Amino acid sequence: MADKEEILIVNKNNKKKHGHAHGGAWKVAYADFVTAMMALFIVLWVLSQSEEVKKAVASYFKDPSKFSIINLENSSGIKNSAIDLNFIANKSVDKEAQKAQFEKLKKDIQKELAKNTEFESLLKQIEFQMVDEGLRIEMLESANNVFFEVGSAKLNPEAEKILLKIGNEIKSLPNKIIVEGHTDARQYNQNIRKDYDNYFLSTDRANAARIALEAGGVSDKQIDEIRGYADKRLRDKKDPYNVVNRRISIIIKYLER
Repeated sequence: MADKEEILIVNKNNKKKHGHAHGGAWKVAYADFVTAMMALFIVLWVLSQSEEVKKAVASYFKDPSKFSIINLENSSGIKNSAIDLNFIANKSVDKEAQKAQFEKLKKDIQKELAKNTEFESLLKQIEFQMVDEGLRIEMLESANNVFFEVGSAKLNPEAEKILLKIGNEIKSLPNKIIVEGHTDARQYNQNIRKDYDNYFLSTDRANAARIALEAGGVSDKQIDEIRGYADKRLRDKKDPYNVVNRRISIIIKYLER
């Protein structure tokens, strides 16, 4: 009797069916985890910032509608994108308030100078203008009245007295002060001094004005910058040799928050 062959039958369709791997629950858990980590990093970042930034962030959550995203510099000098406490709006309000104060200062200085009949012919040469940095007081030379002799950084007596008066009026201000010197396009006479030019001359004139301001009561701590522009900031660009290009500018800077 012949041996019977065993037949092995494989059922390929006999697979165990599983459910959908817990559905989408893991995605929700992962999203919660990421959110928690982000919140942790924000808290750690805020704790490392200055008090101003902390107050800014806290104020944002009280009323987000009044705030804007700007760049703030933290105590380590690294710039970060942060939400500031109504900074832009407040800065604008502060600037307007300071403009009003500068307007009063302008009138006070003009009134004080007008008391001295010696300055009567010079008052038209002293101009006040609001600029991006603050209030600019500009002393312009004229054909009839100059504050410095040609090629010299020595103030004449009238100009020095005016600066003393201005110094006395601004000495109590908390604002920083910039003093600028300007020349016309006439080049410095190299026969007098070869290692000297209009940059040196304009800077020396600005320094002469600074010394007069300090003699009037301005403190060294108030002085922020001394600038010598030579003839690179001409007032009369059509006539580079016009005497009005020779001037001293005193800029009282806006206070920074």
